[in-house]
Amino acid sequence: DQSFVRDAATDADDATIVATIIDMAHSMNMKVVAEGVESEDQLAFLRTLDCDYVQGMLFGQPMTADEYAALLLDQREGTGSYRTLFG
Repeated sequence: DQSFVRDAATDADDATIVATIIDMAHSMNMKVVAEGVESEDQLAFLRTLDCDYVQGMLFGQPMTADEYAALLLDQREGTGSYRTLFG
């Protein structure tokens, strides 16, 4: 949940909650998506916990369907400006 992710890199209680949720999901063979990732610190923290997927403003702003289609074409052609998670 975004409210926990927001301060997880700097707040011990939120970090414990996020780590526990990820561990619990992984123990049930589930994948985890962290939402609301807005900073490199949050991303680095989630990587240390082996979070499977992340989404948030660090990777892109909300967009229309037409803007998304254009983004996909740009990325495919190598002219896109959005970063990949592990690129």
